Amino acid sequence: MTQEPYFYHPLENIEDIDDFEAAVERRKLTHGVSPERPYTYWTLEIYDQKNGIRGGGGLGVLAADTRRVAEQMGVPFALVTPFYPSESHQVLEDGKVVDKHVEVNYRDFGFHFIDSIFIKCCNNLCRLDVIEKKFRNTRILAITEPNFGELYSGMSGSDHRLYQEVSLGFGGYQALKLVGLKPAIMQLNEVATFFAAMARLDELVSNGMDFYEAVVYTRKHTLYTNHTLVQAAEAEFSREQFERFVYPNLKSSAVRKWLDDKFVNGRLRLSAATIEIAELRSGVSKLHARVANYRDIAGNKVKFKAITNGIDMKTWVMPEILDFYEKQGILDGFDAPTADFPEFLTALSSEKIREFKAMGRRALNEALASRPDQNGKILEFSDNDFIFDFKRRFVDYKRPELPFTDPKKLRAILKPRGAHYILTGRLCTGDCRMTEKLDRILKIVAEDDYLRDHVHYIADYDEKLAYGLSVGSNVAINLPIVGLEACGTSWMKDVANLNLLISTHDGGVADAGRENYLNVSGETEDEEALELYRRMEEAISAWENDFELEFLIQKQLAAYLPVVSGARMLKDYLDYLFGV
Repeated sequence: MTQEPYFYHPLENIEDIDDFEAAVERRKLTHGVSPERPYTYWTLEIYDQKNGIRGGGGLGVLAADTRRVAEQMGVPFALVTPFYPSESHQVLEDGKVVDKHVEVNYRDFGFHFIDSIFIKCCNNLCRLDVIEKKFRNTRILAITEPNFGELYSGMSGSDHRLYQEVSLGFGGYQALKLVGLKPAIMQLNEVATFFAAMARLDELVSNGMDFYEAVVYTRKHTLYTNHTLVQAAEAEFSREQFERFVYPNLKSSAVRKWLDDKFVNGRLRLSAATIEIAELRSGVSKLHARVANYRDIAGNKVKFKAITNGIDMKTWVMPEILDFYEKQGILDGFDAPTADFPEFLTALSSEKIREFKAMGRRALNEALASRPDQNGKILEFSDNDFIFDFKRRFVDYKRPELPFTDPKKLRAILKPRGAHYILTGRLCTGDCRMTEKLDRILKIVAEDDYLRDHVHYIADYDEKLAYGLSVGSNVAINLPIVGLEACGTSWMKDVANLNLLISTHDGGVADAGRENYLNVSGETEDEEALELYRRMEEAISAWENDFELEFLIQKQLAAYLPVVSGARMLKDYLDYLFGV
């Protein structure tokens, strides 16, 4: 199907008069996107194993998906990121998760060396190599050097982390100029990318633009996308660190003065400065945009535009399911839901759902073929096996331990059906609390004769395993503490691939009503655990009843296909940025 790219469309979907006037003003300031003036997307991580870059979690996966969606939609797009020459993998040794470090070479993944550039840090010139991988209308432009370290090396306020962030900002902006690109818009994903906006502001002022005009121009062409909920969690640095790593890269004394004024008691919180340099600000779900607690320098609460994250359907949805969606008129040529898609969902019968799950089970077995569980066993599941999964980054608020509140109850749910529970997720290095929780879970499992053989922890969670579980499981479990998940995208892959979703009403799940999935709620964690067990029993029952299975899957898709669509997400960004 041939369709024009979204960014050629006229003004529409502007929510109020202020938004409309801002969109008109931005259109006066910009010529829109073009191959020479692309949409630039700045991120400290990208998780794109196909292109040789391993990230840390959802933020990196989202970055990779956004670039792929831009390519499919014909949007000129440049993703600017570091390339880390070392990546970590996690394995179980003697029951403990251990990080293994692997050196990687960008040339092995189709990146080409462009040239070297220099930034100034600690009275030294630091050489950064600019590398690039081009696609049809998009590109990944990366900066790297041998001692760059791994993603999120060091603490959030450490010298090395600041060096990485300064390298991305000032070095990445030089890289854009090196390949002849000027950003039509700069989307800053999290505050770690703040220095890209500083590099642009500094260049404008150094080239003769009045400082206040340069600030206005930079602000109107910069979008700050926030992926966390609490400002106190954001990194901050000292003035002394800025003297060594940041100020040497600024030519303009006026820009330095502007930054100096943002320090409070000798420290600068990057979120406060990012809010000041970006007029456009977005949160990544409706709930997140409403409850995120951020304030500007004057103490006023910051308003975020709600643009819920989405996924690249072609990457994450099983090809046979995606082909069905397109042939039935459920998705259009951009893999966005059609206007009448709910009425076409009736073609998705229980027989078809089971057929797709049998195909997905083969993909899951392939993903598990080289990944032993905690007992050292390689798993292989039949089409008749029933599988629950929990696949999330292991952090406290996602609560991987909640299903193990009552091991006897969990056993009573799994055993009659012979069901399995797969648990996987990446532990953050040095997170002692979550390491202890995982140890307790594995101890509970080991002490129960049934759970020992039916609950499986799989280490080294990555894209391949995430895909295998999305297409091959029956039920996905998502249990963040309500109010702490910004969006989440793992559950999106589950819904699109016909898994039943058991979830709390948080993040992007809260974009639609609680009645559209198997909701877990309660006043206390014990109440939530009891509700979770009830929902697990309901899910097993639904998979054994054709009418119930069709009803629940069709209802999930009707509510969430517009939410999970990456094409919808990018169109929402283009509407907001350019009023297209």
